[in-house]
Amino acid sequence: MENKKVDPITMQVISGALDTIAEEMGHVLYRMSFSSIIRESQDLGAGLFDRNYQTICESESTPMHIGSIPAYLRGVEKTLQDGEWYEGDVVVHNHPYYGSSHTPDLAIIIPVFYEGELVGFSANTAHHIDIGAATPGLIIDVGDVYAEGMLFAGLKLYEQGKKNAGLEKMITANSRASQQLMRDIEAQVASAQLGVMRFKKLLDKYGKDRTFTTIDQLIDYSETMLRKRIAEVPDGEYQAQGFLDDDGRNREVRLPVVVTVRVEGDSVTVDLTGSADQTPTAYNVPFEGSCKVAAFAAFRKLLLDSSKLDVPIPSNEGSFRPINVVAPEGSIFNPIFPAATEARFTQCNMMIDLIIKALAPVLPEQTIAGSSAAISFASYAGMKDDGEYWVFLEVNEGAYGGRPASDGPDAIDNLMANTRNNPIEDLGMHLPMICDRYELRDDVMPGAGKHRGGIGVVKSQRVLTPGFITHESERHYHVPWGAFGGSDGAVGKCEIYNYGARDEVANMPSKFSGYVTKANDVMAFYAPCGGGYGNPLERSPEQVREDVLDDFCTVAHAYEAYGVVLDDMLELDCLATAARRSEMGA
Repeated sequence: MENKKVDPITMQVISGALDTIAEEMGHVLYRMSFSSIIRESQDLGAGLFDRNYQTICESESTPMHIGSIPAYLRGVEKTLQDGEWYEGDVVVHNHPYYGSSHTPDLAIIIPVFYEGELVGFSANTAHHIDIGAATPGLIIDVGDVYAEGMLFAGLKLYEQGKKNAGLEKMITANSRASQQLMRDIEAQVASAQLGVMRFKKLLDKYGKDRTFTTIDQLIDYSETMLRKRIAEVPDGEYQAQGFLDDDGRNREVRLPVVVTVRVEGDSVTVDLTGSADQTPTAYNVPFEGSCKVAAFAAFRKLLLDSSKLDVPIPSNEGSFRPINVVAPEGSIFNPIFPAATEARFTQCNMMIDLIIKALAPVLPEQTIAGSSAAISFASYAGMKDDGEYWVFLEVNEGAYGGRPASDGPDAIDNLMANTRNNPIEDLGMHLPMICDRYELRDDVMPGAGKHRGGIGVVKSQRVLTPGFITHESERHYHVPWGAFGGSDGAVGKCEIYNYGARDEVANMPSKFSGYVTKANDVMAFYAPCGGGYGNPLERSPEQVREDVLDDFCTVAHAYEAYGVVLDDMLELDCLATAARRSEMGA
C-alpha cells in the first residue's frame, strides 16, 4: 500500500463517495423491506468495513447499529461456517455472545474480493419482527439466550453464490411472521450486494492502494479530532448514578447503574463497575455489540456534534479508538453466557444519560438535563381470521432534557434511538389495530427551567383481535434530572384497559412479556418528560405565557414554577409577576 499521503481534495471526494455508498445501502434496505420496523421506522444500519473489521463508513441511521457491526465481524471470525470466506458467500449472524447487538438484529455480511484478494466486507443489520422467541416480536422474562429465538452464528445463507435452501426453510419454519422475515432478509442481501458493487467500482476508479490509503487517513483524522476534543475536557474522574425500574420479573428490585468517566489526556474510560449484577431475565446488555456501542455514541453526541462543527467528522473506526469501556463480567452490562440479552435497550439509554450527567459540571455548554432515556418498544401480536399470525413492532418517542440554549425537543427518540414513528394510516391499512390517541402528555408538566424539558408523548393503541403485548420501557420511578437550577422532569407510565370498560384501568410496570389481550384492549403509553436546564426564573414571562397558550404549561404551573402571573384573559400581569419572582428568588 502506498505510503504517500493522498491530497485533501481527492481524500474529500473519496470520503463523499464512501458516505454515499453507505447511505444508498441503508436507503435500499428500508425501501425494499416489508416489515414496518425496517420500512418505516428504519431500525437498521449499513456500511463498509476493511478486512481487519474496521468501520470505513456507515449509514446515518439508528445509533445502536452504528459501531456494532465490527463486533459482529469479530464474532463471525470465530464461528464462520467452513472457516473460510469465498466469493459469493452471504453470512447471517445474530449471536449476542459473538458480537451481536441482540438477537432480533440480524446482520447480513458479504465479503468484498478485489482482483482475487479479500479486501473488506459489505454488511448491514436490521431489527426483525419475529425470530421465533417465546413471545411474539419481543422477549423479556425468559431464563436464557436460547429462549430468545433462532441463533445464527456465522452461517452461510449463500455458499459461493448458491442459496442454502435448508437454512432458508429452517428460518421460515421458525417464525410467526416467516414471509416478512425472509423478505426483509432478502432486502438486506440486496443492500449488501449493492455495497459490494459500489465499493468495487470505487476501487476501479481510484485504485486499491490510493483508496485504502485514503481510508486510513480518514480513520486517523476522525481519531485525531475526537482525541483533540477529549483533551479539552479537564482530566479527572466524574461519576453519576441512577437506577432501572426492575428486570421484568422481580418488580420490587431496583437495579443500580453507576457510571464513572475517567478522562486522561486525549482518551476516556467509561467504567460501569458498581452497576447491577446480571439479571435472571433477558434484561441484560451484550458487552461487545451494545454496551461499548452506547459509549461510542455518547461521545460522538457530546464532542462531535455535527451542528457545532465547521466540517462534520466521518463516522468510522477512528471515532471509537479513544474510548475504553469497562464492565465487570457477570454484571448487567457484561453478562455471562447463557444469560438472555434481548431486552437491552433502555439500560444503554440510561448509561448515556448518566455519562452526560457525570460530565455536566465540566461541560455545561455541551450537556443537557435528564432525558426520558428510555424508548418504548412494544410488540403487538394476534391471529388473523385465516389462522395466520400478525406481529407489529412499534417504537414510541420520549423527550430530551432542556439544553444550554433551547428547550428540550418534545416527543422524539433520544440518546440511542433515531427511528421514525410508524404512520397510523399505515397501521390501519395493514393490521387489526386502531390508534385511539397520539399527542403530547397533558397530565404532567416537563421540568421547569430557563429552557424547559421536552414533553413526552402519549399513545393509545387498540388491538381488534385477541393476542399478546410485550413492552420494553423504563423510568417509572427514576425521574429525569434537572440541570443547573432546572427542576426534574416527570416519570412515565403505562396503562391497559378495554375500550368497552375504560374506567377499569390496569397500571402496568414499565416492562412486561406476553400480556394476554382481548379484542379491543388498549395499551396507553406515557413517555417520561425531560428535566429543565437553568433557573426557571430566567425564562422570560412572555415565553411562559406562550407555553400556556400552546397548552405546554398550565396557569398554575406558570405561577408555581416560573413565578409568572396571568389574568383571566391569559394576559401577563407584569407587576404581580415581578413581585412573585422577587418572593421566589428571596
